[in-house]
Amino acid sequence: MKAVRIHTFGGPEVLQLEDVARPVPAADEILIQVYASGVNPVDWVVREGGNDALRAYLTLPLTPGWDAAGVVVEVGSEVTGFRPGDAVYGEPNFPGDGSYAEYCAAKASQFAPKPQYLSFTEAAGVPLAGLTAWTGLFGHGQLRAGQRVLIQGASGGVGGFAVQFAKAKGAYVIGTASAGNLEYLRQLGADEALDYRSQPVEELVRDVDVVLEASPARDNAARVQAVRMLKPGGIFVSVNVDLPFDEAVLAALARQRATGTLAPNQPRQEWLREITQLIDAGQVNVLVSQVFPLAEVAAAHRESQTWHVRGKLVLTIHPDADQA
Repeated sequence: MKAVRIHTFGGPEVLQLEDVARPVPAADEILIQVYASGVNPVDWVVREGGNDALRAYLTLPLTPGWDAAGVVVEVGSEVTGFRPGDAVYGEPNFPGDGSYAEYCAAKASQFAPKPQYLSFTEAAGVPLAGLTAWTGLFGHGQLRAGQRVLIQGASGGVGGFAVQFAKAKGAYVIGTASAGNLEYLRQLGADEALDYRSQPVEELVRDVDVVLEASPARDNAARVQAVRMLKPGGIFVSVNVDLPFDEAVLAALARQRATGTLAPNQPRQEWLREITQLIDAGQVNVLVSQVFPLAEVAAAHRESQTWHVRGKLVLTIHPDADQA
């Protein structure tokens, strides 16, 4: 089968399309014929050698990609929830062999039936970003209907899903983005859309129950400002798990009587099924901003590294990727 492999860490040029053996699923795994794969910032972070949170887990060679949509072709002996022919989406094993390949084997518990109304291309843009948003909002932020949430970086892959999930669950949603993305946030359902560059967000926003840091900024001073926007007892959640809270952030949390937590992605099937229900009910939309063939994976990485992507980037691997 064809797969993109990395034999040395570095720039986009280290991504090599090769012929490799088709994987064999373990007892608790399914083998998926991959129709499409999402492209995420973590992919090129891994390509470059990882960060402090990832480096120890990476061994070469490896196939990147942790967003997959496709069809089950084989199931392990312990798998009961899937059969060959099922259309699925989910997260491949991390940091195992990923979804930049014609086939990947992954734990069945990390996959769910594909949303009925999404093509494989659209579905491939959901799992990693969607589950990261869900983990942060509900797993760690404990967001409930009627609460107020501030989502930083709300126009990106994680932030865009977070806006829609929070709104679908009955929260009041405030999103920050650059000026050109404010109307997009309103279209996603944000009750307030603020330009973080030109507006004094820390003065305009007060007494929120949850702050979700979904922006790419790694800045503990900015976190201190965000904590001040929480109500007493509020929760600050960051998906940027590679940057621990420093003493200033911890002191700000203590003054605010608030909780701070780093939220690593959790690929739970039950959460993915809930996301599927929201998508099929028309409460969550998936924006795919650009699609690349697998052979143009380096171009996809370069686009991702601009940090100016609205929505998701996707690699198409199978000719039927656009079928629902």
